[in-house]
Amino acid sequence: MLFGKTKGRIERLLIVEDEPLIAFDNEHFLMTHGYTVVGTIDTAAAAQAQIEEGGIDLILCDVRLNDSDGRDVALAAKAAGIPLIFVTATCPIDAPEIAMGCLAKPYGQKELQQAIEAVAAKLDGGVMKKLPKGLTLY
Repeated sequence: MLFGKTKGRIERLLIVEDEPLIAFDNEHFLMTHGYTVVGTIDTAAAAQAQIEEGGIDLILCDVRLNDSDGRDVALAAKAAGIPLIFVTATCPIDAPEIAMGCLAKPYGQKELQQAIEAVAAKLDGGVMKKLPKGLTLY
């Protein structure tokens, strides 16, 4: 299902993005398609605080943030058992060890939705027949 959303494994998302237009677009799109965005934040420190609060099913994290390279967020998410995909033009070299995947910028809303669905399928032990353009899962 592309633009509708059924109840699934991933419902509560944290967006970590320091580019305001991208952050707003992602938040608006995801909320209008049935997801709960628990936060849209632009620093690793704020992301780590949100991770400690819990209640997150998936984190969408840029690599280049105002105060970090995004790896700090990924390491905190991994320690908390929360899946994370980097949404960035350039994934860190150690992304396979600290994240579930990487969605290359620029991406469209269709690819973002499909990336979330692919992560959900992977978490459920399945695989999507075709991954969206720009997505690498580890």
